[in-house]
Amino acid sequence: MRPPVTGSADTATAVITGIGACLPPRVVDNDTVIARGGLRTDDTWIRERTGIARRRHADAGTSTGDLAVGAGRAALASAGDRRPQMLLLATGTPDHPCPATAPAVAHRLGLEGIPAFDLSAVCSGFLYALAMATALIRAGTCATVLVIASDTYTTIVNPLDRETAPIFGDGAGAVLVTAGHAAEPGAVGALDLGSDGSGGDLITIPCGGSRHPRRLPDTDQDGHYFRMRGRAVYAHAVRRMTRSADSALRGAGWAPETVRAFVGHQANQRILDSVADRLGIAPAHRFGNIAELGNTAAASIPLVLADPSVHRRVEPGARTLLTAFGGGLTWASAALNWPDVTPMSQQPPSADHPFASSRSDS
Repeated sequence: MRPPVTGSADTATAVITGIGACLPPRVVDNDTVIARGGLRTDDTWIRERTGIARRRHADAGTSTGDLAVGAGRAALASAGDRRPQMLLLATGTPDHPCPATAPAVAHRLGLEGIPAFDLSAVCSGFLYALAMATALIRAGTCATVLVIASDTYTTIVNPLDRETAPIFGDGAGAVLVTAGHAAEPGAVGALDLGSDGSGGDLITIPCGGSRHPRRLPDTDQDGHYFRMRGRAVYAHAVRRMTRSADSALRGAGWAPETVRAFVGHQANQRILDSVADRLGIAPAHRFGNIAELGNTAAASIPLVLADPSVHRRVEPGARTLLTAFGGGLTWASAALNWPDVTPMSQQPPSADHPFASSRSDS
């Protein structure tokens, strides 16, 4: 594995100075998901296999961009309304195939003129975007970057599919990162990223892109829905996240037993426990929200960072390890000092941009 990206105590790095969240108000329990899709399962099976009891679903007319605006506003308010010089939006469910969603989000946030673009690394997207923001700050290109992760997987998941329908929820999380020093609370340290395109068929939407454009007849009636080969993904996720997290720890010079906050991508509780067990991180230092929010894709890690209950249990500056795995295949990890900020949250705003239109729940 290639060496992780590190930052010394004497060099500028990215420091998380604001954290925000935006969740749809509609809470959907397992029984509702089962009834909606006529799924051959029950609440106990879903809880035991995934750790999920509830999740949030966006209402008709609420898009990924709407949630991103809410999370971005909350993060900026958390940081004292400091103006960012760039906006990165990690998402696998953009509002449109074209244009990118990020410029519209920047416009709605009143950030006219700043560079803004989408980044697609599926569930690893937040950490990929955080790594990019960190690199830009370390290089002196930007002093302040707003990183948003937002997804509405309920728009692409087949409600009749027992393997995916119970897993996903909608939501957005955001962080404002500014130039600072490696010893500060919130400072991003060692990073590790990787990919393996040979496993691209394990997590995919087969149709709708240039490989199978919409104008072609569908040989697969469900080809526009999200698909996942669960057993294969489980094995890859545990192995890749463990190795990546270990690489970030070594880059930071941290022993696993010194980590005081471990946050993994909220895909499956058994995956999270397996990774933490292999790394040697005690249960008392593992944090997540999968039981209440399900898998919110790219948004899952920043939504844990935004959870007030987690902030009450972790001291500012505590050694923190983040790790994720997603389609592509992609994976990423980051070692950072726990931020000294008060996270904020907002409800989804109204769709107040020119491309807004209502959608029907699938």
